[in-house]
Amino acid sequence: MNSQFNNIGIVTRPQTPMIESVVNELMTFLIDEGLNVFIDAASPLDVDTLQMIDEKHGHIITKEKMGRLCDLVIVLGGDGTLLSVARELAPHRVPLIGVHQGHLGFLTQVPRMEMLQELAGMLRGNYTPEERIMLEASVLRAHSEVAHSLALNDVVLSRGGLGQMIEFEVFINQEFVYTQRSDGLIVSTPTGSTAYALAAGGPILQPTLRAFSLVPICPQSMSNRPIAVCDTSEIEILITKGNDVRVHFDGQAFFDLEMMDRVRIRRYRNSLRILHPVNYQYYKTLRQKLHWGDQLV
Repeated sequence: MNSQFNNIGIVTRPQTPMIESVVNELMTFLIDEGLNVFIDAASPLDVDTLQMIDEKHGHIITKEKMGRLCDLVIVLGGDGTLLSVARELAPHRVPLIGVHQGHLGFLTQVPRMEMLQELAGMLRGNYTPEERIMLEASVLRAHSEVAHSLALNDVVLSRGGLGQMIEFEVFINQEFVYTQRSDGLIVSTPTGSTAYALAAGGPILQPTLRAFSLVPICPQSMSNRPIAVCDTSEIEILITKGNDVRVHFDGQAFFDLEMMDRVRIRRYRNSLRILHPVNYQYYKTLRQKLHWGDQLV
């Protein structure tokens, strides 16, 4: 195969039923095309898969090494799997292709049943690239950083198990914006605007838009509304009241906060490059996933 990608990584969602057969099929296809294949060490690999990797000279490596060695990573899973992989590989700027194995499929656009057909064209350059901005968040306690994480969808400040409202102050570019009493606040990228932020009443942002949205979660005051800001903005949240407060990153990792902690959020230096099939249409995806009406004329 005359491919612009020579070293291909494969990452799977561990809980996916029968995922070993999909890995075997994909690995066989790639190796038979003369490409180097690297399998994520955390992927579920049965005896047959391990034997095939050995026979076909595949490689089993960590995601950290995958970021340094691979030209492209194929994610077999749903949007949640791709979110996790994106955070780990973001420092290396490795493009991702998502093969849909989950439920929603906003990010994983290659259908499982058409996997080999679609990938054959995409590996030859027939794809639609898309750059997605990411968030970088730090938790500051007494001027020292105590936590740090990336997020592709959102950084969410929320109450914990006690169920009490929390209070916090929001600053944008060091300018005071408001004090809010609510269940929390969602700071979302355009990618995350169709996730938790949408459920909380936030706006849908076009994926390539250079902006963030700040969406309150059940605010006490009805005058607290979602706002959108430029992605060059630095957002800081100061916890002023709350005995059980957490900050979540893409809903997959969290950190417990204390009174007077500051959560500082900015755009991450690298964007995520996602490769879609050539027939990908963003608004078609929205219609299908959100069950909007079809065109009548």
